[in-house]
Amino acid sequence: MAAGPGKARVKARAVLLVLAALATGCAAQPGNGSGDATAIDLIVAGDHVVTMDGDRPVLENGAVAVDDGFIVAIGPREEITRRYRARETLDGKDRVVLPGLINGHAHSAMTLMRGIADDRELMDWLRNYIFPTEVRFVDAEFVRIGTELACWEMIRGGTTTFVDMYYFPDAVAQAVETCGLRALVAPTVIDQKSPDASDAASSLQVAADFAERWKGRNNRIIPVIGPHSLYTLKPPQLEAVRARARELGVPVTIHLCESRFEIDYAKKNYSKTPINLLEAIGFLDGPTIAAHVIYPTDEEIGILIRHKVGVIHNPTSNMKISSGVAPVTKLLQAGVAVGLGTDGAATNNDLDLWEEMRLAAFLQKVSTMDPKVVPARTALEMATSGGARAIGLGDQIGSLTVGRRADLIQVSLEDLHFTPLYDLVSHLVYVADEQDVVSVVVDGKVLMREGEVLTVDVARVRAEAAALAERIRASVVEKDAAAE
Repeated sequence: MAAGPGKARVKARAVLLVLAALATGCAAQPGNGSGDATAIDLIVAGDHVVTMDGDRPVLENGAVAVDDGFIVAIGPREEITRRYRARETLDGKDRVVLPGLINGHAHSAMTLMRGIADDRELMDWLRNYIFPTEVRFVDAEFVRIGTELACWEMIRGGTTTFVDMYYFPDAVAQAVETCGLRALVAPTVIDQKSPDASDAASSLQVAADFAERWKGRNNRIIPVIGPHSLYTLKPPQLEAVRARARELGVPVTIHLCESRFEIDYAKKNYSKTPINLLEAIGFLDGPTIAAHVIYPTDEEIGILIRHKVGVIHNPTSNMKISSGVAPVTKLLQAGVAVGLGTDGAATNNDLDLWEEMRLAAFLQKVSTMDPKVVPARTALEMATSGGARAIGLGDQIGSLTVGRRADLIQVSLEDLHFTPLYDLVSHLVYVADEQDVVSVVVDGKVLMREGEVLTVDVARVRAEAAALAERIRASVVEKDAAAE
């Protein structure tokens, strides 16, 4: 998957910086006037650096050197600060540096529907609350505000990349462009009246037009097409989506095997299980991100591997709507690339990937009755390097490796709940939460420094979101009163 224009040029410069630094290994400390150290944009230091790179997974008292949006060196802090002179340095005392977290499935603007219709099963929630509310209230302004709200929440919690499926994709992309995150933006294709289209054909046209406008425009924003599901689109419409995605050179992302309803629907209408159906019509012949995948058969897991489908596990959402427990252990053992997602804030009700890591591990342990499955290291991989592979960006993000995009975070160890610290990775998965994230860097740019989000106007977004929420609240109250 292309990273956008200029990648080869910038990456080449990153390699040259590495070679230059090696040649000046005895350079004096920056700031001493020698001028020998290589000038770069940023150094991010930490008492511990968790690279998610198999060659050297954890470095003690380390640092990451960043320039032009790329990682140019990783090593001992003393060595990095001797070799490089940075315009900005994030201090590493009581800090852990690790790759930014990756949210592989979200409907970001649905932060404005947080809590709107809780404690309902999936189809009731969709048909009687979400779809009607979206048609009535969702417009470009709604999506902009909701996405900005989501961006703040994700930056605050250490998420640096997310896959979004929603409406008015230009509004999503513009919010992402401003807030500084990395996103795969998928306009929803659905065969019903939606906020920005009338049916499957018109929503596919919206998606295609968006992809043509944004492909290559911004390194951090990747256009995707988002067919909603096989129960909201017919097989010929799904085929049309894949054909258009292939023409445009973009991936697709779809809800798949999300509920028993979907399994029964596919068997009743097409005499096939969902993944078998998608393979039969050629839908999986191209980059595919499948959200949920709770009920695959063993045969279908083989199909996922054969077509290199990335699977996004959404434990909180799956639990809250009682959709089921995905066989993550079996998927991982078979070699499927599995990442984590929060789903929308209307079914979660937050965008906290630390919680998803914990629940992903715990659900597999209790469902298999084996405490050894999905250990902490595996859960952290699903949120970082494994998530990057699942969304098709495994060669660009997800680990702290020279030549990859500089998407990384600092987690503070100052809170007393990290004491004592016997196992760092265990504590990151089973102890840490979003409040422990103190700094966030995406593409080499600092989006949050010492807990302060720098790219979102919090006061404005709060006021705009509150005003919209009042209108939606009145509508829900009217609906519930009518139902009684």
